[in-house]
Amino acid sequence: MHKDVERILFTEERIHEAVSGIAAHITSDYADSSGLIVVGILKGACVFMTDLIREIKLDCTIDFMVAKSYGNSTVSSGNVRILKDLDSDIAGMDVLIVEDILDTARTLSAVKTYLLGKRPASVKICTLLDKVAAEKVGDVRADYKCFDVENEFVVGYGLDYAEHYRNLPYIGVLKRSIYEH
Repeated sequence: MHKDVERILFTEERIHEAVSGIAAHITSDYADSSGLIVVGILKGACVFMTDLIREIKLDCTIDFMVAKSYGNSTVSSGNVRILKDLDSDIAGMDVLIVEDILDTARTLSAVKTYLLGKRPASVKICTLLDKVAAEKVGDVRADYKCFDVENEFVVGYGLDYAEHYRNLPYIGVLKRSIYEH
């Protein structure tokens, strides 16, 4: 699978430094929270979220959602479906949504709107990557992010193409020959 990567954007070490840095900000920002719940958007955010929560120096709970807009394509379908809802009641809680990549923000916009309907105290977004050149839907922006990336198809550290490459320890650009047929 390493041979399918055109180049490495972020090494394991650089990712660890960035995750530790935003975890410190989150720890500081939520120091007075009466209840923080970290909500991972599966499957992409699982690796990032696991490392992130180990670095957050606060008591917090976790939950997961599945929301899909890509399928096995490199382009969002534009139709966001929530396939797995939270198991937890988030009313009155501070919610931190953890996502792998903020691209068009279509998925995060739908998830955030949905969660706001459950009456949390607050909802913020933490993303591993932010595609800066992508045209975003609505006013959804990352409150916390590790890296900005250009409009390239990236894999590794939880990010996939057709469910592959998630276990790469770094984030790299996938060769076009892999996904353009």
